[in-house]
Amino acid sequence: MTSQHDSKVEVRAVIEERAAALRRKDAKGFVARQAADYGLYSLYSMGSPLAADQANVEDVEAWFASWQGQIGYEVRDLDIAADGDVAFCHGFARMSGTKTDGETVDLWFRLTLGLRRTAEGWVIVHEHESVPFYMDGSLKAAVDLKP
Repeated sequence: MTSQHDSKVEVRAVIEERAAALRRKDAKGFVARQAADYGLYSLYSMGSPLAADQANVEDVEAWFASWQGQIGYEVRDLDIAADGDVAFCHGFARMSGTKTDGETVDLWFRLTLGLRRTAEGWVIVHEHESVPFYMDGSLKAAVDLKP
């Protein structure tokens, strides 16, 4: 039986592996740790639609193509809870870089992941990214916040 500590180390490695794939714009590597069963994966990303079954390689490649050069990406203050074959993580992520239209991006957002252990290792079964919004009536996304 794997200890909680070992499970946390394994989960952190999955998240770091995925972050490295995003930084190098490797779509196959980025989706590699998603649960293969579409019915078991849920994605709530900042992009549209409101919810998706999961990110696919073609959509991720198209999104990567909208960036000039590498994408800056880091995960910070990640808290991992793991017990048995289930793990949940939450923390902050930062994405930075320049889009092909010249827009510069430097955005912190909230990240929550749910994972389960399979025979092949840990896979992501739930992903939620979000930014808060200002409660001043404007409903504007608070994309200028930093942890």
